[in-house]
Amino acid sequence: MTRLTVAQALVRFLANQYSERDGVEQRLIPGCFGIFGHGNVAGVGQALLEVAPTGELPYHLARNEQGMVHAGVGYSRMRNRLQAMACTASIGPGSTNMLTGAALATTNRIPVLLLPSDIFATRAASPVLQELETPTGYDVSVNDAFRPLSVFFDRVWRPEQLPSALLGAMRALTDPAQTGAVTIALPQDVQAEAHDWPDALFAKRVWHIPRPLPEKAALARAVAVIRSANAPLLVAGGGVHYSEATEALRRFTDATGIPVADTQAGKGAVLWDHPHAVGGIGSTGSPVANALARDADVVVGVGTRYSDFTTASRTAFQHPHVRFVNLNIASLDAAKHAGEMLVADAREGLDALTDALAGHHVTNTWATHAADWNRTVDQAFHLDHQPLPAQTEVLGALNEETDARDVVVQAAGSMPGDLQMLWRARDAKQYHVEYAYSCMGYEIAGALGIKMAAPDREVFALVGDGSYLMMAQEIVTAVSEGIKLNLVIVQNHGFASIGALSESLGSQRFGTNYRYRDTGSGMLDGAKLPIDLAANAESLGAHVIRVGTIDEFRAAIAASRASDRTTAIHIETDPLAPVPSSESWWDVPVSEVAALDSTQQARKTYEAHKADQRPLIGRNDS
Repeated sequence: MTRLTVAQALVRFLANQYSERDGVEQRLIPGCFGIFGHGNVAGVGQALLEVAPTGELPYHLARNEQGMVHAGVGYSRMRNRLQAMACTASIGPGSTNMLTGAALATTNRIPVLLLPSDIFATRAASPVLQELETPTGYDVSVNDAFRPLSVFFDRVWRPEQLPSALLGAMRALTDPAQTGAVTIALPQDVQAEAHDWPDALFAKRVWHIPRPLPEKAALARAVAVIRSANAPLLVAGGGVHYSEATEALRRFTDATGIPVADTQAGKGAVLWDHPHAVGGIGSTGSPVANALARDADVVVGVGTRYSDFTTASRTAFQHPHVRFVNLNIASLDAAKHAGEMLVADAREGLDALTDALAGHHVTNTWATHAADWNRTVDQAFHLDHQPLPAQTEVLGALNEETDARDVVVQAAGSMPGDLQMLWRARDAKQYHVEYAYSCMGYEIAGALGIKMAAPDREVFALVGDGSYLMMAQEIVTAVSEGIKLNLVIVQNHGFASIGALSESLGSQRFGTNYRYRDTGSGMLDGAKLPIDLAANAESLGAHVIRVGTIDEFRAAIAASRASDRTTAIHIETDPLAPVPSSESWWDVPVSEVAALDSTQQARKTYEAHKADQRPLIGRNDS
């Protein structure tokens, strides 16, 4: 038996957890982000201090609790969910600041361990500072808000409960089908309470990540459907990356000739110049992929959850007899759209399909259209837009000037759409766009975690002015840790994405520009605000390069890559510059009645698109 506090036992346990897949073993919890306050400074903070000299569980001081969860998500996604960072926060607002991060992690199905501090278990001093009191019961705290956002939640009221909570948490973190935010709420008095622990609790424990094989009968049904197709299309989602199935997917498409479109999370599953790659699919996809989707009679979804952007709000697949084959480790996704369910690991499932489809091959009917689209992308990358450059030119320069192993990070605004449509992924892990939750402020924090997970890669965080103002504090963490990031701050004086959406919906970009309030009209449509994001980044410790032209931007990329310190490149763009059309749609309801003519016209357009929407896309004849 070993006598330790609950917090000390927690830290020692986490330091001895490992994951294993395909014979590769690694630390499951490689480190802990944290911000200390009352509730954890004398508990988890003291425990981390004791092991700091040994490096058992490295500690990283974050600057924003939401940001440290984002960093943990970036880290885990880069490691294909085989590792998960821990995050500790103080009682009250410190802990609830992690709620948005928890929502992002679970929506994206990326594992992260949250350790929010909690109220006194003994209630000896209740109500304590920052405690929520409710007349419905004294066992409720603000941390109960984590319950619906977590794939596993427990509160350790007594030391004896810690072992079962920890084992349950590790099980959820390593579940390839259903993972996300895992929360263990820790009352502040219990953290400091001593207990005699069995030594077995601290023994090395390896959590084996399974690769479930497809069931034979399900495989036979899936193969029969695919063989019946005249115009098949494969949609590659994030599950292809997480199961490390990119080579298996390449073998599949080489053998069958079936074209591959990708989602935001699946970008890079096949590289952009593969002859069967047709680009992004859905609301922000390529016209080539969307044209194939409209006519596809069989859609093979691999590791995708079929979000509304992927299905163009259920208007993408218009063949009257379209059928779906869904290869997914999660039955929730395998069952979508009445699909033929193939519940299995993506790599194992693709290999099984390739073998079972031996001799089956479809004809390439899209090569000419793909070549035309590539010329359109080239034009978007080299618009020579004046007087300010277009955002597509910024993305093009970055795409062309970075190396294949460099990572581009984005999450929200207009850039995710432009990136999915235009970015040419040259490496499976080059493209990192968080688009399940599309959280403004993820970019810099996520980039920090990505760089920690892949220190041999250059990481470029693309952040618009709106997202930058939401959260830029982790620049300080990167500087303090000596972690070099490349930041591209795109200044367009407002919310470009929502501005364009607002205009398309007849709302005339209302409330989407950063302007002074006009004293005459009373509207926020005066002169531009004198916001200097470059100066802000510099004040946080970053080296800053200001550029005004695309040629200067290209030179700045090279300078930033060559630097050994966090560098921010600041460039202003024209939010009204043209962007190629995806020839697709996204369902955002328009006011059914309105006094504005612009809204009335937008409603007519909306109803025309709505007519193509299918409540259940797909059929199952088996």
